[in-house]
Amino acid sequence: MPQLNPGPWFAILIFSWLVLLVIIPPKILKHKTFNEPTTQTTEKQKPNPWNWPWT
Repeated sequence: MPQLNPGPWFAILIFSWLVLLVIIPPKILKHKTFNEPTTQTTEKQKPNPWNWPWT
């Protein structure tokens, strides 16, 4: 049975994982933009009161 011969299939498996884990991630991360963390102010802005037209 040719399925039991691990010679060619094992090499294909190792090569495909090598491509997926070594070559592909830097290409994907090169296009991804990371957001820089921004500092938030601790002051709360005072909300403006609503002007109700029926009052």
